[in-house]
Amino acid sequence: MVLKDYNGQIVWSNNVSVSDGGHIQAQLLGNGNLIVKGKGGAILWQSFDSPTDTLLPTQRLTAPTKLVSTNRLLVPGHYSFRFDDQYLLSLFDDEKDISFIYWPNPRRTIWEKLRVQFNSTTSGALDTWGHFLGSDNATFTAADWGPGIMRRLTLDYDGNLRLYSLNKTDRKWSVTWMAFPQLCKVRGLCGENGICVYTPVPACACAPGFEVIDPSDRSKGCRPKSNITCDVQEVKFAKLPYTDFFGYETSVHHSVSLDFCKNICLHDCSCKGFAYWEGTGDCYPKSVLVGGMTLHNLGSTGTMYIKVPKGLEVLEASIPQSQPFGPKYGPDYFPDMLKRDHSESKYFYLYGFLSAIFLAELMFVVLGCFILRRERRELRGVWPAEAGYEMITNHFRRYTYGELVLATRKFKEELGRGASGVVYKGVIKDNRAVAVKKLAEINQGEEEFQHELSVISRIYHMNLVRVWGFCSDGPHRILVTEYFENGSLDKVLFGVARGLAYLHHECSEWVIHCDVKPENILLDGNLVPKIADFGLAKLQNRGGSNINVSKIQGTRGYLAPEWVSSLPITAKVDVYSFGVVLLELLKGVRASDMENNEDEEVEMVLGRISRIVKEKLKLDGIGSQQSWIEDFIDARLNGQFNNLQARTMMGLAVSCMEEDKDRRPTMEIVVQMLVAVDDACSANVMAVAT
Repeated sequence: MVLKDYNGQIVWSNNVSVSDGGHIQAQLLGNGNLIVKGKGGAILWQSFDSPTDTLLPTQRLTAPTKLVSTNRLLVPGHYSFRFDDQYLLSLFDDEKDISFIYWPNPRRTIWEKLRVQFNSTTSGALDTWGHFLGSDNATFTAADWGPGIMRRLTLDYDGNLRLYSLNKTDRKWSVTWMAFPQLCKVRGLCGENGICVYTPVPACACAPGFEVIDPSDRSKGCRPKSNITCDVQEVKFAKLPYTDFFGYETSVHHSVSLDFCKNICLHDCSCKGFAYWEGTGDCYPKSVLVGGMTLHNLGSTGTMYIKVPKGLEVLEASIPQSQPFGPKYGPDYFPDMLKRDHSESKYFYLYGFLSAIFLAELMFVVLGCFILRRERRELRGVWPAEAGYEMITNHFRRYTYGELVLATRKFKEELGRGASGVVYKGVIKDNRAVAVKKLAEINQGEEEFQHELSVISRIYHMNLVRVWGFCSDGPHRILVTEYFENGSLDKVLFGVARGLAYLHHECSEWVIHCDVKPENILLDGNLVPKIADFGLAKLQNRGGSNINVSKIQGTRGYLAPEWVSSLPITAKVDVYSFGVVLLELLKGVRASDMENNEDEEVEMVLGRISRIVKEKLKLDGIGSQQSWIEDFIDARLNGQFNNLQARTMMGLAVSCMEEDKDRRPTMEIVVQMLVAVDDACSANVMAVAT
């Protein structure tokens, strides 16, 4: 099945090929699923496996699929609805350099979300009664729940996930559930330098000194009317009360004056503005102005100050403000494409109804702020507890040295040690067991160290050790991370590859581990592997690719050849180390113990073994015996292993250990190869069973 344009060129194909030339037919089913059937009625392809922006009842959303927002011209947007790395259904804002979860609220714990992590199955579906249920316990129900109504779940262009029901009488769609009753809470709704306001319906306005990029689509944001220079004498700050741009803080400062905060941003060319919280003295310089929102919150005194040219006259009328009960911002309405085919009157009715809910929420916010202020003394040392900032008490905090001395019982129980420091077991106030690592050779200043830690704190993946907090008191530089009772891998491999692939290719901050070895691969209670110590090379040495040989990052035996050859250091050094770890797992012996000849360096031993394995694998291809594989694999298995899997894994290990870094695969390719091995072996087992 193909789709051609007016020139006859194929623009889409379902890529189905049939070798037996049997009878093929396409059929549109009553549930909206378009299928292609082959011999015996077998389904060769179905549209339900390739959703776009809409999910129909009984259509399943699985791990490989996702909904992507589109406008009326079918241009894909930057919002998606899919499973995250914890197998939780989430809404993502997929910008050019970062992918950010904005629903469910990322500041809430997994228990507050009422979700279930890491299910063996990943699926979600809307039933014919209007109830959605996901494998992670994600659930919501249409307001008109019941049988006999046509419904659709659509991720609209504005980033809001809405459930629509069709009125049989007037053939119009109406909203019966939405993820965000307050649309301005959708992240990045108004683009860079744009501010979401309620007037009374949500609308996009530009910050002072900026103008709309595309009047027909205000989600593209705003651009500066004139260049803003780095000369401190040529810029000033425009004050935006009750406004904030969420995220992208370059640093965090507490209990400082407004002038102090201004000077930090003024003398930092990358700073576009700062949020200042009067009363608490909290200061948040911003490198990017995204996620802007203004709202008169009675429990907050936060104000945004943005850089503008000194000669710009900032009129009070040009400062965007929410006016839930005031006049409309006529030119700043969202474009008509957001209305789709439902009527404006129904939106007006819906938002009018939600205004009452909005007022009730304001009352709860006021009450919550009084409670937070009363408990503020208990939150000393914590990176901000203000709403809208990601590093809050439950996720990432600053500990005092005294707290960690008490938690570790004066650093009594040592868990391990390495080039980057010594690790101790500790128990913090909420009875959570943690690993406390005292870092060595950390020479950065206070602010620089905190900035690097803020990067590491935002990195999260199911196969990476979670960093809970840090200590930076005087000379002490300490990390507080997850504790794993099963120790490290030297005492399961696919997860390790996924974690490294995330650091290399998917993480918003590009990270090379530089010390992949069994001791840095920990196992949790379910034997799920977690990579530890990622990002420490960046903390200990900021020399980039010009790292001095005397400052080599890593452990002998796992070091790629480029470390000692003065070649540029890239993510391929982690690939090499991964290959060594894989080889150790296959052989059941540490790299340093593979030969008893003390005169032979471990690097020479690994090179020789790698060459032997490659030669034997080549000979296997021309019909030789494969008995050597059983001799190579860990003898403790007593030959009880899948021969095909072992052979493929050996090939993968030696390809990762190629001396020429350009011949090594990327971690993304390694993950794909591991998946292929797993699938091939499963198919082989099924064939034997049959």
